[in-house]
Amino acid sequence: MTDAVDTATETFLGYRELLFSVVYNMLGSVADTEDVLQEAWLAWQARVRGGEPIDNVRAYLTRIVVNQALARRSVLARRREDYVGQWLPEPLLDADTAVGDGAASVVRAESSSMAMLVVLESLTPLERAVFVLNEVFAYPHTEIADMVDRSPAAVRQLAHRARAHVQARRPRTRVDPRVTREVTERFVDAAMGGDLEKLLAVLAPEVTLWTDGGGTGPATSLQPVYGRAAVAEVFLAVAAGGLDGYRVGWRTVSGDPCAVIFDGAAPLAVVVLDVAPDDTVLGIYSVTNPAKLTRVHDPDPTH
Repeated sequence: MTDAVDTATETFLGYRELLFSVVYNMLGSVADTEDVLQEAWLAWQARVRGGEPIDNVRAYLTRIVVNQALARRSVLARRREDYVGQWLPEPLLDADTAVGDGAASVVRAESSSMAMLVVLESLTPLERAVFVLNEVFAYPHTEIADMVDRSPAAVRQLAHRARAHVQARRPRTRVDPRVTREVTERFVDAAMGGDLEKLLAVLAPEVTLWTDGGGTGPATSLQPVYGRAAVAEVFLAVAAGGLDGYRVGWRTVSGDPCAVIFDGAAPLAVVVLDVAPDDTVLGIYSVTNPAKLTRVHDPDPTH
């Protein structure tokens, strides 16, 4: 039995990165993703000890985590009813993932950007599960049907609705990370310098600002801010309040460059931009909730 358990452990660890990515894309929360993986591990151990054969281990483990993630979505929905202000997905910074920790696959090209995760929040839990499994991880409809206990025809309908909704809100292709980094640098320079002309030049007319402080971190607004002039006004007010002592670190979130604002060695905000093909900023996602920044580390704490 010991050998069987050891083999089961190796098997689970071999799929852990995939499972982490699937669940994180469904939940947008690292802590909840880790909880789901722990529950899946316990279920997997029980199945191995029971001695029941499994034809497709990858599909079996994915089914476990998908259904547990779907159950957790209802818990998250109730939690967010009491959440102060806007809720954004927890940023998972590429440089903060250790090899083999299960988070590494979220930083790969197939993982969802911050902007995409925000769009996925508007889907039903089942639509989101089907979209993530089919569009992000290329599971066929027939295999997904077995995972979510629906017919293949029902899964195809769910996939069609989810895809249409996402495409309506995300009709563009992803901008080259080098372009995103350059635009992010221009934006941060203008915002922290309080330069109205440069801010207006880098912001798209329909730009939207989301700030997630969770009631404990600094937040510019409890509601999204829409439009170039209104968003520029917010950052001018922040700059006017004084930014002495703050500095910028450059990192990546799911492959997209982002800016991390540090107050000393402590992270104050992770700022991720949604950049349009014309190199203007369509969306600004600023996560300042300290609970969502616990995994953000200063690569140079000597500052």
